[in-house]
Amino acid sequence: MTEDQTLAAPALKEIFDRERLRHIAAETASISAAFDAERFMALATENLDDLGIMQRMRQTATSLHGALPGSFERAIEVLHDLAPRIQHGFASIVLSEYVALYGKGHFDLSMQALHYFTRFGSAEFAIRHFLAQDFDGTLKVMRGWALDDNEHVRRLASEGSRPRLPWSFQLKQLIKDPSPTAPILDALKCDSSLYVRKSVANHLNDISKDHPDKVIDRVSGWNMDDARALGAIGTTGTPMVRVEAFAVSPAAIMLGGRITLKASIASTAEAAQQLVVDYAVHYVKKSGGSSKKVFKLKEINLAPGGQKDLSISQAVRDFTTRKHYPGHHRMELIVNGETVAEGGFELRG
Repeated sequence: MTEDQTLAAPALKEIFDRERLRHIAAETASISAAFDAERFMALATENLDDLGIMQRMRQTATSLHGALPGSFERAIEVLHDLAPRIQHGFASIVLSEYVALYGKGHFDLSMQALHYFTRFGSAEFAIRHFLAQDFDGTLKVMRGWALDDNEHVRRLASEGSRPRLPWSFQLKQLIKDPSPTAPILDALKCDSSLYVRKSVANHLNDISKDHPDKVIDRVSGWNMDDARALGAIGTTGTPMVRVEAFAVSPAAIMLGGRITLKASIASTAEAAQQLVVDYAVHYVKKSGGSSKKVFKLKEINLAPGGQKDLSISQAVRDFTTRKHYPGHHRMELIVNGETVAEGGFELRG
């Protein structure tokens, strides 16, 4: 939708009703004696009944600008003090919108302001204007935000760089090539905050609309034993499946041979399940111990009572990064991070 369209039902647009606008005016006036509250209300309520939620939000931002004299730097000082007084998550987005509209010539200060304002109302819409203007510079800042102590800032790194964020314009550069945000997703895939991990899932879902193979490639390198990582890519939690068949063949091979894993899993759930199926090989080490390596097998949507046959064949040969040693190599079938079947093969010297 465009910025000129109404994006929400009437009840939602009333977030910016006259009562809230008066509250913003009163709080701003108490912070800055130079603020013209009367002018703000006149500007902010113009044709208010005809405006949708996003239009009202933008008009509130432009009205703040019209009623706050002085420089951008001084305005940000006032809005910094205003942020905790608005006391409404969505209404507070107006502060970041102000930065998007008037801060493009003040990059460093604008990044600092969005870093702060997003704690009160997400700056996910505002940051996109800076990505459009200075993609590399803005994304560099956002990669740093992915490591921030505050979950709202970390979420902004993922949510603000989504290729297809709802209620905002698309980031065509990331639709064409989503790889620049990979460091952000890697940093946040196992975040301690569900709020952040859900954003990672939404971001991956955006990418999957244009590059489904790249999403699979991206998550295949993640530790699938980590439930947080699985949650980020949209799996439905503990798998409710029954293993109908599982086999590793042949029972023994020489170096350079191939092993084949075959399995059949059936759903025992009453609802559809999104499942990530992997397999692990416990490679024998020179010391006699073992080293586990997890490989991607398949992502499936398994209907209630449904059944899926799976198979994979893999050569066992030396690489510069891995040398093989004789002995029993255990293999696991893993669904949503849980081992559901085990087998193995003998590697002979």
